Amino acid sequence: MTAHTASPTPDGTSTPARRDVLTHAAALATLAAATSGCTGESRSRPPAAAGPPAFRFRGPRQAGVTTPQQSAALVTAYDLAPAVRGAGGVRALREVLGRWTRALTETLDGELRPPSPVRATELEGAAGKSRFTATVGIGPRLPQLLCVAAPPGLRELPPFPDDRLDPAYSSGDLVVQLCADDPRVTRAAASALTRLAGDTLRPRWRQTGFLPPTPAGQTPRDQLGFEHGTENPTPEECERWVWSNDATFLVVRRIHVDVGGLARLGTRRRQEVVGRERASGAPPGHGQDDVIPPRSHVRAAGPQLDAGARMLRRSYSYDAGPDDRGLLFLAFMRDPALFARVQRRMAATDELSRFTEHRGSAVAYVLPGALPGEELGAHLLA
Repeated sequence: MTAHTASPTPDGTSTPARRDVLTHAAALATLAAATSGCTGESRSRPPAAAGPPAFRFRGPRQAGVTTPQQSAALVTAYDLAPAVRGAGGVRALREVLGRWTRALTETLDGELRPPSPVRATELEGAAGKSRFTATVGIGPRLPQLLCVAAPPGLRELPPFPDDRLDPAYSSGDLVVQLCADDPRVTRAAASALTRLAGDTLRPRWRQTGFLPPTPAGQTPRDQLGFEHGTENPTPEECERWVWSNDATFLVVRRIHVDVGGLARLGTRRRQEVVGRERASGAPPGHGQDDVIPPRSHVRAAGPQLDAGARMLRRSYSYDAGPDDRGLLFLAFMRDPALFARVQRRMAATDELSRFTEHRGSAVAYVLPGALPGEELGAHLLA
């Protein structure tokens, strides 16, 4: 990443040089064009029919958690550059989060404050066609590096028996979940945000995910053909188990699945391992025995074993070729200790664990949203 020169100000911060302004303008234009469906790949296509209302960026809570799930995801993790530490690092990161906040606000909420590096026409109708959301969280190492107070509960996940973690897909000082109904949008948005980060952040890893085409009103299926997300909490339950003071925690796991090994099991045996009928999503023998097998995945992950505590799963499939397919597990919860309890239990009792391998892992504190006049992370980095 090229270095940007800047002139110092009396308080020790810097004003952006002309190259920074141009980078900001280019990144904003890319983001605006992407979310409005105006990428170079789609200019020749007829305009899409009007879809559901766009998700807004500003608000007490970030979008991309309890908002309806889109069909494509891209999770990007960043590390602070080695020189970004202490009080100076706080100022540098605040500048980045400020640029991100302004870019996403202008793109998603249509707010333009003159002078703006992009024209209003470039943002007109942005995000409505793609239902784009950006969700930003901080990793466990960041507060220590910047000498700021860590949010309660933010710590690295403990090791688990099934972990075969690859550092190339694990950890991160910032974790950004980008979702949309078009993967070109998430790719373009990730590039734009990375450019706006300048030399403060360094990309660590990224992982794409997708939902298979699903008829309206039906639950998406994973690569094994089973429905997932059917046991997610209700909006009322999310207030108790997901949100805490407008923040939440995100757990990311890159889970390789032995799709071929599972496919070699008979249909009935696969259903017993998963704990669901493949066709209906009901427990095996629904209408007759209606008992979830004791060593099934659904039983091990069930909230009844955690005094009703629940996490909101927002997972996607990934496909990195015939030898590496699986689940981009994304789950939001009030306390990551819940995931740790469930994961230990699954390692001990879940028959599906014989066919899975956890190869990537990250945990992040999802910041409260940015209210009008505020920037992401303003309270954490005060």
